[in-house]
Amino acid sequence: MSADRIDPQAKAALERQGRIPMPHNRYGLKLLRLLSGPLMRLRNRNGPAVGRTVDRTIPGPAGDLEARLYLPDSSGPYPTVVFFHGGGYVLGSIETHDWLCRHLTRESGCAVLSVDYRLAPEHPFPAAVEDAYAAVEWVAAHPEAVAGDGRIAVAGDSAGGTLAAVAALMAAERDGPAIEYQALCYPSVGVEQDQPSVREHAGIVLSEADMEWFQECYYESEIHKRNPYADPTNAGDVSGVAPATVVTAGFDPLRDGGKAYAEQLVGDGVPTRYENYDDMPHGFMTLRDVDRAREAIADVAGDLADAFESD
Repeated sequence: MSADRIDPQAKAALERQGRIPMPHNRYGLKLLRLLSGPLMRLRNRNGPAVGRTVDRTIPGPAGDLEARLYLPDSSGPYPTVVFFHGGGYVLGSIETHDWLCRHLTRESGCAVLSVDYRLAPEHPFPAAVEDAYAAVEWVAAHPEAVAGDGRIAVAGDSAGGTLAAVAALMAAERDGPAIEYQALCYPSVGVEQDQPSVREHAGIVLSEADMEWFQECYYESEIHKRNPYADPTNAGDVSGVAPATVVTAGFDPLRDGGKAYAEQLVGDGVPTRYENYDDMPHGFMTLRDVDRAREAIADVAGDLADAFESD
């Protein structure tokens, strides 16, 4: 499920951005967050053009959440994709995923609402889940606030892919908003230490120590790890969730867990397209100047557009 080698463009992109060691303590984490914000804003100054962006806040269960709305360069209203960024539940922001969201908007013709949710360890599970689902409920109740036509999809990468999957599961189980599609990009679901993808590819972007520390920050109890709203692979039945695209990367320790969830969706009768980019590392859809990243974004955007077109 992995190619002989990582795509040369992706390898070069990883080398350019450098491998910043993950600070496995709260003080180092705070410093990394402080440094990454200005750097990402500087990097995003010449991002791909969209029709318009609007920075705003939306109500969350514990206070307002920062969000950025990306609108296509066409007349609305539009279907709305609620997007959740990756970062192991402890890092990431609207800024770190601005480039990806801009391309997703351009390629899909949908409005994309990127939502900043509460991060661990300050806000452990279920804070991020509560924020994600509240954002979906708010969009469903206020389509005019996002130039929406009432149709909703969810999407995210890595930890954000898990939040998108959980939002779709919660909506199905709670008779919540009608979610028409879910796009899960290398989600952090169903990961086990003995999986071949973990044994063979931990250390490329994500180390085992990184993944363990993310879990320590996110979960306050081992019991939470078995909660379907923490990891939807724990759900006994996912037959009611929205049709899905699941993307994995060959050189990603999360690959086998993502594949297992795609198989779980298919087994429960959920229309699912699974695609493994066998020469890509974890997080590749945020790597600029990588042709395969652009291809993957276009493929996911096409699935979203097709889902709304078939309504």
